[in-house]
Amino acid sequence: MSDILQHAEAGVMTLTLNRVERKNSITSDMYGALAEGLARAEQDASVRVVLIQGHETVFSAGNDIGDFLNKPPAGEDSPVFRFLQGIARFPKPLLAAVCGPAVGVGTTMLFHCDLVYAGDNAAFSMPFVNLGLCPEAASSLLVPQMLGYHRAAEALMLGEPFFAEAAMEVGLVNRVLPPTEVNGYANAQARKLAAKPIASLVETKRLMKKGQHAAVLQQMADEGASFRQLLTAPAAKEAFTAFMEKRRPDFSKL
Repeated sequence: MSDILQHAEAGVMTLTLNRVERKNSITSDMYGALAEGLARAEQDASVRVVLIQGHETVFSAGNDIGDFLNKPPAGEDSPVFRFLQGIARFPKPLLAAVCGPAVGVGTTMLFHCDLVYAGDNAAFSMPFVNLGLCPEAASSLLVPQMLGYHRAAEALMLGEPFFAEAAMEVGLVNRVLPPTEVNGYANAQARKLAAKPIASLVETKRLMKKGQHAAVLQQMADEGASFRQLLTAPAAKEAFTAFMEKRRPDFSKL
């Protein structure tokens, strides 16, 4: 069975992260499938809304570290950057249903969604610095805008998790529900949107995002360049080695 399930019904395309045994950690192939799913949804007139969801116990543990080390993002045409640019450019309504851990890209992709529904077990974290890296998905721009600078600095510099109620307080999450209800509720909301005039939805989204669209894409490009540079630096090498060896990284001499 595929690690990304794709299902279209009643105008809603649902993209499901389906690698629960690995905590829905995302591989290069999964990024490619997500990017292709978004591209297909954009072109398919029968698809009016896209919903990204995981399992009631986990949304995503972020990048699959082993796969990431074997297939590091080599440029803006790599699957991960195609996915990130895809969610930033996606013109139709984009929803997410999030339960359990949402690590790294599992959180940063949400800043590009129009509606986000979370389980009361959701835990959001962006531990890029802890891996010797920097933010991605334009999160260095979007997180301060939404959370305010000091909360953003705490989230991006310390990389510690914040939880569903805090995410709703700052506007990242629209509603918090029991985990068993989240995917169904998000799908119902997606169907409500799919029943509305698509031209009005697309234009409303375009107008809301108009003022920051170019800045988001530029920030993604800038972050990508820094990310690729840091990926080969000693701190990242120590972080990934420590992860594979199941020990704490030692950055004291870096």
